[in-house]
Amino acid sequence: MSIIEKAAGKIGSGSPASPGAPRDNQSGRDDASLIENALNKQRHTGHAAPFVATPVEPMFSPQDAEGVLDGNSQIQSINLARLHRMGVVSPDAEKSQIAEEFRIIKRPLIANAFGQGTARVKNGNLIMVTSSLPGEGKSFCAINLAISMAMEMDRTVLLIDADVAKPRVPEYLGIHADKGLLDVLQDKDLKLSDVLIRTDIAKLTVLPAGRTYKRATELLASAAMTRLVEDIGNRYPDRIILFDSPPLLATSESSVLATHMGQIVMVVEAEKTSQDAVREALSHIQSCEVVGMLLNKTTPTPGADYYYGYYGSYGK
Repeated sequence: MSIIEKAAGKIGSGSPASPGAPRDNQSGRDDASLIENALNKQRHTGHAAPFVATPVEPMFSPQDAEGVLDGNSQIQSINLARLHRMGVVSPDAEKSQIAEEFRIIKRPLIANAFGQGTARVKNGNLIMVTSSLPGEGKSFCAINLAISMAMEMDRTVLLIDADVAKPRVPEYLGIHADKGLLDVLQDKDLKLSDVLIRTDIAKLTVLPAGRTYKRATELLASAAMTRLVEDIGNRYPDRIILFDSPPLLATSESSVLATHMGQIVMVVEAEKTSQDAVREALSHIQSCEVVGMLLNKTTPTPGADYYYGYYGSYGK
């Protein structure tokens, strides 16, 4: 049995079962078929990409907004206790299941980006996190991944809120954001450094989405966006740039954004997102060489704390 089939068995059963456990329910067979179909469309040899089941995304209350600093400050504090309550990876927290899961998810992404034990992926430090449909947990996963990567000893992380229609990153982190990505693309006199938000999580910087523009898709497809991506991707050799992208089937911005990426992590909601939706979404990101699938909102088995979900790898 291949590692993909083992992963399918664990995810399909709704729990992180032992390798080779039989799939004895219909959802397991559906998930296995989804994986196999995705693999047939997105296979690529020589690179690893993550495939992992993660916990149910906690609900976020907009009223829980403590720790927000004045909007004029570009160094803002993130309330780590609130992150912990939300189920997000927190640098000061004790060892947790979700922290271990995102350590596993980030490892092949980092390897691809910097050629650690595998061929280096072109633009591999540019990573887009997306989904087929709204509500699958992509922003939650992007933030967890960003914080986990920022905990690396020799890496810095820039988290870009590229979901320009419905930005969620500032809301999750409890930071104030005004101008951002779209403003920099729109205003030639505005510098990137003017809108970046440094956080008190070591090595984590945030670029907000900015104010809404009617022609957001055209801005993301512009020469200015190409120059911006090239600049942030090449200026610091140790930097990882994560883009929280709009859902692929909800807007056109994400397909445009995908053309700049070296790696894509596609979040799929367990036992809800249809195979047809996943197939269609994958057809929108064929320009990217490495695409990984992350199965989110699975139901863990009680007492299985040390079996953290799991993974095969695939690309195009």
